[in-house]
Amino acid sequence: MAKNEFSMTRVHGRPNKQRKIYMKYQNNVLSALLVTLVVAFAPAGHAERRPDGGPTRLGHANTAPSPDGGPTRFGHPNAAPSPDGGPISIRPAPTKRARPTAARRPNAAAVNLAANEVASAESEESSANSESEQDVQMPVISIHAVDNVARGKIGTFVLEMKPALMLGGMYVNFSVSGTAVAGVDYVAVVSPAYIGQSGYGVIQIQTLPDRRGSGLRQAYSVVITVQDGAGYSVGKPRSATMWIKP
Repeated sequence: MAKNEFSMTRVHGRPNKQRKIYMKYQNNVLSALLVTLVVAFAPAGHAERRPDGGPTRLGHANTAPSPDGGPTRFGHPNAAPSPDGGPISIRPAPTKRARPTAARRPNAAAVNLAANEVASAESEESSANSESEQDVQMPVISIHAVDNVARGKIGTFVLEMKPALMLGGMYVNFSVSGTAVAGVDYVAVVSPAYIGQSGYGVIQIQTLPDRRGSGLRQAYSVVITVQDGAGYSVGKPRSATMWIKP
């Protein structure tokens, strides 16, 4: 075994004073080695220089220097230094509050348009219902002929109103057509005709003698048709035919 002043075999055999010197030397070597390792593996940019020009302090990215130049204190990103230089108090990071979004107001033009459409639809429906109710309430007029008539006699058309009016009567418009000629085959009649409280009215046709000669004798027709008017509706049949026999 080589002779070494600080070998363990020699130290254990020496007095306590030499042993203390060896232990102090060993601690210094280990401290220097530890500092070398820390410097070698410390992250770049995290070294801080002391304000008094002393040795560089190795710190964390979030370290806060001590006010009295003492050892570096490791802290949180939101750490606040203590006024008396004591331990650092860590405050929670502020949370961003979500702003309430205002409800979007509807377009006034669209609302007005929708309201107008609804009002128009209701008006049309009301008008249709009113017309329908009015049709139900209005009396219905129909017509028929009593029979054919010989020349020189009086023929009759009968107007019927349902339901009959309890107060007053009703004037009904009509038109005359057919093969017979007014003023030649019958006396002209004038519209309107009157229907009384009974619900019936008549249109009389006064026939005339045939002036065409004996060789042209034939039957001629008189057709009366009920026309629309105020206060009533036209039912079926709305026209009737009467023949003037030769």
